Amino acid sequence: MKAVCIHEHGGPEVLRLEEVAPPAAGPHEALVRVRAVALNHIDIWVRRGLPNLRVRFPHILGADIAGQIAALGSAVTGWEVGEAVMLHPGVSCGHCAACTAGQDNLCRTYTILGEHVPGGYAEYVTVPQENLLRKPPHLSFEEAASLPLVFLTAWNMLVTNARLRFGEDVLIWGAGSGVGSAAIQIARLFEARVLTTASAGWKLERARELGADLGINYREQDVLEEVRRATGRRG
Repeated sequence: MKAVCIHEHGGPEVLRLEEVAPPAAGPHEALVRVRAVALNHIDIWVRRGLPNLRVRFPHILGADIAGQIAALGSAVTGWEVGEAVMLHPGVSCGHCAACTAGQDNLCRTYTILGEHVPGGYAEYVTVPQENLLRKPPHLSFEEAASLPLVFLTAWNMLVTNARLRFGEDVLIWGAGSGVGSAAIQIARLFEARVLTTASAGWKLERARELGADLGINYREQDVLEEVRRATGRRG
């Protein structure tokens, strides 16, 4: 199969389109034909190299993936070849205390597709069956591929760590980022009043389209004062 590989860390020039052996699905895995893969910032970080990151070269990047199931392992149930899927980017052991408690991101073996394990810059990728998510039919493969990692990050920040409750006021810094745009939509799911910041008016307008109630241009306005004013000085 064709894949974009790196054999060393560096700039875009280290990306190479190559022929590599296609992966095979294990008993509890699925082989997915990649139809779309997003460029997440983690792909750039891994390509450039990170402290304490050990990558086995050649390495295939790509954390955010959407495609169709091409083959299923012998122990996989509940899925059919040909189904359209998007992939949960976090890979964990599936059986430790953290995983069984639904906190797989705390698993000691937790990693992300394209970081320590091969990702989606290829025609095919294998993932554990737990990483399969059915693609909503109203989303294109490209749209579906843009969602997984930013929504995983934003959900963990807002719901798990910040413990967002229904109807609260929420300040989301950086409406123009992937995580920021995901956070706006998650906050609206909780019927929160969303205050957000950005560096340009067009970004704030897009944030309002996603559900933000108030946009603050941090290059032109005092964010602290605007938030205090909007919240009756509660912050």
